[in-house]
Amino acid sequence: MKISYTGNLELMPARQRAKLEAKLQKLAKMLERRGEKEAHIVMTQERFLHKVEITVNAMGHKLVGIASDGDLAVASLTAFEKLEKQILKVGARWRSTKRVRDEEVDGAKASERLQPVITKPASPKKPARKKVFRVNHSDGSKPMTIEEAMLEMEAAQDYLVYRDARTDRLTVLLRRPDGHFDLIES
Repeated sequence: MKISYTGNLELMPARQRAKLEAKLQKLAKMLERRGEKEAHIVMTQERFLHKVEITVNAMGHKLVGIASDGDLAVASLTAFEKLEKQILKVGARWRSTKRVRDEEVDGAKASERLQPVITKPASPKKPARKKVFRVNHSDGSKPMTIEEAMLEMEAAQDYLVYRDARTDRLTVLLRRPDGHFDLIES
C-alpha cells in the first residue's frame, strides 16, 4: 500500500509512524486483491488538539477515518479503527449483495430461464453439483384448471407450476417419461 502524508510529519515519531504504516499494510490485505491501493493521511494541529484523517479508495467507495485527540498517537489509532470498521462494513455488504445479470439476456427474461447450463464434471469421481430452479409463481398469471395447465405445457416443458383455480393453491404438473402426468398439490 502506498502511503502519502500531508501536514507536519515531525510531530509523529518514527516509531509511531512505522506502527501505523504496518497496520495500514495489514488493512491492504483486506481490500481488493488487484491493483495498488493508496492511503492518504492528513495531520493537523490546533493548539493542543491533534486531528488525523486517513482516506482510502476501496471497492468503489471513498472511505475516511477522522479522529482528534490531545495525543497524536491516540488520534491516529482511533482514525485507523474507524477506517477499519468502514472497510469491514463495505466488504460485508459487497459479499452479501446478489450480482445478477441484466433482465434481458439473449432474448429471454432472466425470470423465465429455468434450464441451467449443463457442464460435465471435471473428474468422473466427483458427483455433479445439484441445480436448484427458482420458480416465480407470483408473476401475475391467472389461476388455471388442470386441463388448461396441460394445454399450456409445451412438448419441451417437463413441468409447470401454476395456481389452481378451484382450490387457489400452488400446484405442480410434471410430465413423466411415459407421457403421462403427475400432479403435486400443496
